[in-house]
Amino acid sequence: MKPMANRSRSNELRTDAGSRVPRYLQVASVLRRRISDGFWPVGARIATLEELEKEFDVARVTVRQAIDLLASEGLVKSFQGRGTFVTKAPGVDRWLQLATDWQSLIDPIRDNVPFPLPPGPEPAPRIEDGDGTPAGRYVFLRSIQKRDGKPYAFARVHIAKDVYDKAPEAFASRVALAVLADLPGLTISRAHQTLAIGAADVETARHLEIPLNAPTAEARCVVAGADGTIIYVGEITYPGDCVRLNIELMAEAR
Repeated sequence: MKPMANRSRSNELRTDAGSRVPRYLQVASVLRRRISDGFWPVGARIATLEELEKEFDVARVTVRQAIDLLASEGLVKSFQGRGTFVTKAPGVDRWLQLATDWQSLIDPIRDNVPFPLPPGPEPAPRIEDGDGTPAGRYVFLRSIQKRDGKPYAFARVHIAKDVYDKAPEAFASRVALAVLADLPGLTISRAHQTLAIGAADVETARHLEIPLNAPTAEARCVVAGADGTIIYVGEITYPGDCVRLNIELMAEAR
């Protein structure tokens, strides 16, 4: 076992009393990262409950909750009288590459089949300064997308009502962006996407089948029509362990 550094209080853990993230989730996040980084490789015994209790300055029950969470994810297993051992590393198969241009955004999702969710409360689309002019009305759709039977995307999208009415059956059965790209007579003047790193809330964790507060990648895409009216606002959340962002900073000289 790799010896634990002697720390009176871990600088990896948020200690502000105002944090809304439960302490056991904060502790679990740090331990999960140490396993992912190889600080504790598979087969290694992690620090004892007493060591973790002192390091993070939390109650023993908080440490136990964090360990139980990692155990439920299959990352560790505890043995009476022997300690807790790493059984596997967190998934690092980042097979989903977020696009940095329109064509590379559309091509991989053109044939994807969304699994619709009940609409639920219909929030107004989040439109920010510089996005464009809001449409008069929007249709709100929610869905998940799956790969090999496992959810990997939780989508909440708003589509301008006049655009949606052009192909309601297509929007019900295909990914909305792919429908927009193929819609005859529709001119797209601008499309932009932003990416934020977040953590799964209760609803996201349920739909993506990931632990509460697990890392996520949150992509927000805005598409405007020919006159600058916003025809699509999509907020798509992905599990953090399947996403990769690859940006070419300098092309190879020819």
